[in-house]
Amino acid sequence: MKKIISTSDAPAAIGPYSQGVRVGSIIYYSGQIPLDPKTGQIVSGGVDVQARRVMENIGGLLKAEGLAYDNIVKTTIFLADINDFQTVNEIYGSYFKQAPPARSTIQAGALPKGARVEIEVIAIAGGGDGTVADTSG
Repeated sequence: MKKIISTSDAPAAIGPYSQGVRVGSIIYYSGQIPLDPKTGQIVSGGVDVQARRVMENIGGLLKAEGLAYDNIVKTTIFLADINDFQTVNEIYGSYFKQAPPARSTIQAGALPKGARVEIEVIAIAGGGDGTVADTSG
């Protein structure tokens, strides 16, 4: 059974998708671009401002399920320009004090609405260990 996640603390979907979908203790969040949740417009400023807005949007999505950044287990970062990696990496890293999630970073040909960064995440609710079944035997 899946539960659709919807919150005004993050930008509304700009297409036929959900902000997030929860299946059991796993929550799959759609990629976030630097849209201001109030205006629906891309924030003005450089990739640093955009990366911070994306991370705050992710925070809003997490909050909707009573979660925090520590619940994130996997992220994928999409960059319009891989030369922005260092700047985005520093801002991204500031949201994870310890035990950061697994991550992939990809240079995309282009991102929606001309964004310079998009990040999607997968989070685990509950104890955060994500145990589905003990197969250690």
